[in-house]
Amino acid sequence: MAAWDAQSGSGIRFEWGPAGASRLASEVACLVAVDVLSFTTAVSVAVGKGIRVLPFWWPAGAAPEVERTGAAKAAAVYARQSGARLAVDRHAVTPASPWSLSPAHLRVAPFVARLVLPSPNGASIAAATPPGVQLVAACLRNTTAVGSWLTSRGYGTPQRPVAVIAAGEQWPDGGLRPALEDLLGAGAVISDLYAQGAGPLSAEAAAAKGSYEGTADIAGAVALSASGRRLAGGGFVEDVAIAAEEDACTVVPVRNGDGAFASG
Repeated sequence: MAAWDAQSGSGIRFEWGPAGASRLASEVACLVAVDVLSFTTAVSVAVGKGIRVLPFWWPAGAAPEVERTGAAKAAAVYARQSGARLAVDRHAVTPASPWSLSPAHLRVAPFVARLVLPSPNGASIAAATPPGVQLVAACLRNTTAVGSWLTSRGYGTPQRPVAVIAAGEQWPDGGLRPALEDLLGAGAVISDLYAQGAGPLSAEAAAAKGSYEGTADIAGAVALSASGRRLAGGGFVEDVAIAAEEDACTVVPVRNGDGAFASG
């Protein structure tokens, strides 16, 4: 591809989805994944409890409760090989399998050392990011902590640029659906990075920053977003509320050499 899509010269860049992550991974020193509802929020809760989270990309339409799909078998095999427990679908939680992509479930679930967390969106960013590229999980809950972690390590300059990747959601045909909550989450990270002296911003990053700073009621916007209404309609209002807890968490989940997110 030509350099027009790399946002060259900027210390802070912004893109969408696994394709954006894949394109910018070779152009930046660090990628920041944002999937507010719910992967990176769930990761922040789990890592805050000391759990090492192994992301597992779950293709769209493959529901974790369907035990005989190829994706389900692959996830189970991966969990066994990794010495980890496997998170299940939100609706499939039981006392024996209390872990899921739901931040509310993870908040009360018992501790496990390692947890495989399937996700169709946030985990796709991890899958698209080569192992040698630094990858951080950010959400509205840990914006300031992530910004401080990045700037203290010299990220966010033209020499060591950062790309903030909004995961988005998927339309039924598998196409990317840009998601308001991820735009706001990415904008929050970019806003904090810029306030801490990182930059300059690409035009895309500046637009995301402006979207966040121009939204007076972030929690209300998350709740009223299409994704928020879908989760609330499915009975997971608490997940939406947890995702909107701005700066409630000081944990910075960083992907380590074994592919697991742990506290950086």
